[in-house]
Amino acid sequence: MTDPHLADLRKTYAQRTLSEADVLPDAMQQFRVWLDEALAAQLDEPTALTLSTVAASGQPSSRVVLLKGLPDDAGFLFYTNYDSRKGHELTAQPLAAISFFWPGLERQVRVEGRVEKAPETMSTEYFQSRPRSSQLGAWASPQSQIIGSREELEAREAEVASTFGAQDPLPRPPHWGGYILRPHRVEFWQGRPSRLHDRIVYELEDNAWWRSRLAP
Repeated sequence: MTDPHLADLRKTYAQRTLSEADVLPDAMQQFRVWLDEALAAQLDEPTALTLSTVAASGQPSSRVVLLKGLPDDAGFLFYTNYDSRKGHELTAQPLAAISFFWPGLERQVRVEGRVEKAPETMSTEYFQSRPRSSQLGAWASPQSQIIGSREELEAREAEVASTFGAQDPLPRPPHWGGYILRPHRVEFWQGRPSRLHDRIVYELEDNAWWRSRLAP
């Protein structure tokens, strides 16, 4: 049954438009333009993205992670625990989708592509640039595994801190590092009135981006 309190929630999108003439020929260059505008607008968490992966059973799962770079302007970089659920799913099926939603600009970006591990040197450099507390947390947390209590997690963190003592920075855990999603499809969505939104999609064929307009 439809909940009227939810069904009646609506917002009219009317800030901007998006046409084929507005966008750059390269999808990654166009994404950087939109990302820079999201950063300039000082939106909350402009680098937050929803990452969707698929288990061997076919069950999809999604979670929010943070974009940490655009290596060579050809991919989307994020970091995580390789032993997490997402890590295991990406090992078994290295295809994923990510999406960005910037409500302050009435924009959405959807990306599909193949995922590969980032170079170890890149992962180590970033890991050791993080706050020490975050480095300790990466060593202490068996991400996605069942734990008995919050106290158990805090005890693991204290044990890691004691083991490493004053060492700074910490070595990167072998189970922690980056992934780069190499896109083959990128869609830019601009909210418009009457739900007649603008959608421009890029598809990669023979190392060239082809653009099309999609119906909303």
